[in-house]
Amino acid sequence: MRTAPTILHLDMDAFFASAEQAAKPSLRGKAVIVGGLGPRGVVATCSYEARVFGVHSAMPMAQARRLAPNAAYLVPRFGLYKEISEQVMGLLRDLSPLVEPLSLDEAFVDLEAGQAAWDDESARLAGVKLRADIRAVTGLTGSVGLAASKMLAKIASEQAKPDGLVLIEPGTERALLAPMSVRTLPGVGPATGDHLRRAGITTVGEIAEAGEDELVRLLGKAHGVGLYAMALAHDERPVVAERDTKSVSVEDTYDVDIHDRVRVRMEVQRLADRCVQRLRGAHLSGRTIVLKVRRYDFSTLTRSETLRGPTDDPAVVREAAARLLESVDTTGGVRLLGVGVSGLADYTQEDLFAQARAAADALPQVAEEGMEESVEEPEVPAERRWHAGHDVRHAEFGHGWVQGSGLGRVTVRFETPDSEPGRVRTFRTDDPLLEVADPLPLVERRPGGVGSPAAGGEG
Repeated sequence: MRTAPTILHLDMDAFFASAEQAAKPSLRGKAVIVGGLGPRGVVATCSYEARVFGVHSAMPMAQARRLAPNAAYLVPRFGLYKEISEQVMGLLRDLSPLVEPLSLDEAFVDLEAGQAAWDDESARLAGVKLRADIRAVTGLTGSVGLAASKMLAKIASEQAKPDGLVLIEPGTERALLAPMSVRTLPGVGPATGDHLRRAGITTVGEIAEAGEDELVRLLGKAHGVGLYAMALAHDERPVVAERDTKSVSVEDTYDVDIHDRVRVRMEVQRLADRCVQRLRGAHLSGRTIVLKVRRYDFSTLTRSETLRGPTDDPAVVREAAARLLESVDTTGGVRLLGVGVSGLADYTQEDLFAQARAAADALPQVAEEGMEESVEEPEVPAERRWHAGHDVRHAEFGHGWVQGSGLGRVTVRFETPDSEPGRVRTFRTDDPLLEVADPLPLVERRPGGVGSPAAGGEG
């Protein structure tokens, strides 16, 4: 392992919710919850103000509404989040050629590879500058962890939240880890944690004391050996630069096990649609459809089916996922469901189009999260769908965002990222002066500033 804390882990703070607060002055300092607003929706991200009420990501939205009834509930704006993410990743690549993104808002950076740091002080200075640059470019905050390994850097960034920096000095790792819960270590989920607890092991220090042989007896060779090494602060995993996407997938974890088979089928169809949205957003298609099911006892099953050629058609993916579900017993309850597509390509197979149209006629359509399902009425044009939190523009009142809609009315708050909290007005949903708009930049872009092409970063 390294002798200097030159691996950096960045985790943006409550990313989606923080972006919404930055864009909407009236929501700053208030509870904000972003996710699917439909009856089966789940929380994607919530602000720290919402977490005070016990709300957390992956929680069913209905439960979040009970805990925080006065919070602002918004539909995600993934286009905006992706744009901000690209700005942040540009700043990370300015530090080093070795950047390993884990998600839109999280990444590892090898500072040594970019000669950005070589000892404690230079690593700390790099982290401080990065946080300042992120705030200047995006208006948002991120937490930074610095350590000699990826595992410890991630633990450090978690300790730094929100809006902080923690550096773990080499040589102090085992003393730092010893009192922490076993759940702190990567790969220790609820099932493994419970198994260790029954054996009298609840802290990382007790894992180290138990010894490798005991860990192997309890968890098997692969997991036991790896867990023992991590308890001793040994982690030799390198930072791996961004590679081509091998698969696209989505999954939801449910706070309460799902026992209703019909509900399970509907969840799988909804996940299939979300997966295809991500697939199309990346301009990809795929041949292999994968279904993931974690049952009530934490056993995880995967099933896959390979098509004749790549597709990005939602009906084809839904139909394949539905077939895969038929081979899985869910009678005891389901904790997690996921749908993925692998075998990716940048084209679709033409001869699948007819199959897709036939499947579309045969299968019921699943409404998007946050939208009411329509059976008999014709589909509402996309430009008249007023998603809570999304941007609009009125010919007379200017830029604003949708605060809510229903019963033929849409309520809009007119404000911009750099304005004072704005006024609220209500219109008919078919008002010809109201239209969908693109998000505004959270920070005014200045030529030659931090993150601009002249400064070497992404704008």
